[in-house]
Amino acid sequence: MLTKPLIEQHFHGAFGINFNTAEVDDVLYLAKEIKKYGIGGIFPTIVTDTVENTTRAISVIKTAAMRSTSDMAKIFGVHLEGIFLNPEKKGIHDEKLFMLPTVENFRLIEDDFIKIVTLAPELADTDLLDYLNAKNIKVQAGHCIGGELSGCAGTTHTFNAMKGISHRGKSTALSALINDDIYTEIIADGVHVSDDALKLLFKAKPQDKILLVSDCLPCTASDITEFYFAGEKIFYDGQKAASKDGTIAGSTTLLPCIIKRLHSVGLFNPLWINNSYNYHNIDLDDKVEWDDEWNIIKPM
Repeated sequence: MLTKPLIEQHFHGAFGINFNTAEVDDVLYLAKEIKKYGIGGIFPTIVTDTVENTTRAISVIKTAAMRSTSDMAKIFGVHLEGIFLNPEKKGIHDEKLFMLPTVENFRLIEDDFIKIVTLAPELADTDLLDYLNAKNIKVQAGHCIGGELSGCAGTTHTFNAMKGISHRGKSTALSALINDDIYTEIIADGVHVSDDALKLLFKAKPQDKILLVSDCLPCTASDITEFYFAGEKIFYDGQKAASKDGTIAGSTTLLPCIIKRLHSVGLFNPLWINNSYNYHNIDLDDKVEWDDEWNIIKPM
């Protein structure tokens, strides 16, 4: 069967490459390798870092995008997942580097190649949400506790690093499930979210608002078992990558492998492949061929 190539809008690296520390050639190598897996477009994702390191990483990714060739996944822009998060749901991020989500602070790292910003809406100035929306930057609620999602286009890795479902009051996850107008990222690798929770999201959300993402780490598709990420030493045991205290740092599974897993447990809907195209109003001319078990045969 043929589909459009996959779009990966949330991942921090793979093949030993970390987008926060990569050089231009590293990003180009990753873009070429990942296209072999049927991923035709990417939004390299930057984890919390200093202003200097963040602006450097964005510049590197932007330069790589300008130098990319047709045998590489298209680099559509940067996903900024960091700096403007809630310390209560920091995950692996370094809270010492967090700043309040204000227009003034965003301008410290602002670049026209930033296309997605994950932030804690309960901490954000309304002015910042308006500012980002006016620039057609996708605002996603993540690493947060608030249930008010006005001004947000989506939620980042739903259920993970956010206030969960409650039968009293509002929460981020509950608001994400009942709001038919916003998109919901989900990491369906079998580690981050249980299959029962996946079933709940897949039943609650309109099918055209589900975004499959990997949130994968630099160790993905490599032989790396120990590495530094977000200022922490991360240990990969073959199933999950976590810090010494057990905090999960991200996924170690590429997006097509997630799709194969979902298919194997009867939870995959091929319509979801189109959702990222609609969300970002983008398109690609390439095709990807899959077999009946949702194994990649070859990009075309």
